[in-house]
Amino acid sequence: MRTAWRCLALACVASNAWAARLDVVGVFPGKAVVAVDGSPPKSIGVGEVVAGYKLVSVDRDGATFVVDGRRQTIAMGSYLAARDEHGRATAVLGPDARGHFGAQGSINGASTRFLVDTGATLVVLAAAEADRMGIAYRQAPQAIATTANGKVAYRLVKLDRIRVGDVELINVDAGVIEAGYDGPTLLGMSFLSRTEISRDGPSMVLTRRF
Repeated sequence: MRTAWRCLALACVASNAWAARLDVVGVFPGKAVVAVDGSPPKSIGVGEVVAGYKLVSVDRDGATFVVDGRRQTIAMGSYLAARDEHGRATAVLGPDARGHFGAQGSINGASTRFLVDTGATLVVLAAAEADRMGIAYRQAPQAIATTANGKVAYRLVKLDRIRVGDVELINVDAGVIEAGYDGPTLLGMSFLSRTEISRDGPSMVLTRRF
């Protein structure tokens, strides 16, 4: 290695049969450091294949692989996308250093970073993030939420689709906070209640229910 790793992450992807687990433990220009099923880490370059996963690109935020003909991007603190034994779409999320669960996903096709919040009734977005995604919220109905920091006004919108790992849901209720919030996109219960939530060791597993 010529330079220090740009970022360190513990993340994984698996095939639809829950076969080999691929952990990405570090990335640096043109290469990723991976471990298969807990084996010692090894460095692979763009274009190389390990355990059926082909590395196609690397940037400072993570690595992208092609597996089963689909692209899987593994970002900092990211997720494992797979399907359970019944063929249901599943996403596995890893905890960050503070024990919070998050995942890289998308809203209406636009990439975003989610933070799981089981205490949030809705998926919650900052106005700047909603603007970036082209979500029309300014004329949407306004509502008031009571939080630990007092009452917060938000716009109630319906998102066409949200995707986390292999779990994609349509017509998801969300709130856009127009002022006073610049935090991450919260993955609240309007999404989570439509999944089964379980634990697999340190990971959180979301399985699509309907």
